[in-house]
Amino acid sequence: MKIWTSKYRNHWISPYRILTKICFWEKNEDRIYNLNDDPTNPYEPWVKVLEPVCRIWQKFLDIVHPRIEYVKLDRWDTWSFDHTLADIILPGLRQLKVDKHGAPFVDDKDVPKELRSNAAEPKEYDWDIDSLHFQRWDYVLDEMIWAFEQKVDDEADSKFFDHSKCNDKSPWDKDYISPEYDKKGYEAWAKRKANGFRLFGKYYENLWD
Repeated sequence: MKIWTSKYRNHWISPYRILTKICFWEKNEDRIYNLNDDPTNPYEPWVKVLEPVCRIWQKFLDIVHPRIEYVKLDRWDTWSFDHTLADIILPGLRQLKVDKHGAPFVDDKDVPKELRSNAAEPKEYDWDIDSLHFQRWDYVLDEMIWAFEQKVDDEADSKFFDHSKCNDKSPWDKDYISPEYDKKGYEAWAKRKANGFRLFGKYYENLWD
């Protein structure tokens, strides 16, 4: 797999921005930015002239300097596509948790009781977010990250099997001693991992910075 992607590009240059640079003598930039408040403003005709020029320039740059989005998949990438994607998703989730600037609304049923909205401090106004809003999203991100950490670790489930009492015989031999299996621990681990993947799917469109 090969992926090349660049940052988002916005080639729009506002006529108002151009005028503020050209009209260096204009001390009051509000006269340029607030044209609608003053129909007699001398900069109004210039905006009408510059706007189509700006749109043509934007379209030109969109063509000659587009955002790079290239993905090449090899045949072996889809042999275990869940593992292939996990190797990409995990570092992305870790970076998102560090760089995020906000948090979406998280359902109370997706977090422990101590993080639910009814456990938060009283809000001053009904439209405010509660005191646990961001903690709920941190919890959900942590559960996603943990689930994908288990996915990329090929030995993650080995801790539930004790091979210390095994012998070298084949499993088909009568004297074969199988490893001890912590079924209860494994089921709890698998349930938490499945829940992390469920949260990833549920809040997929909230994975923004």
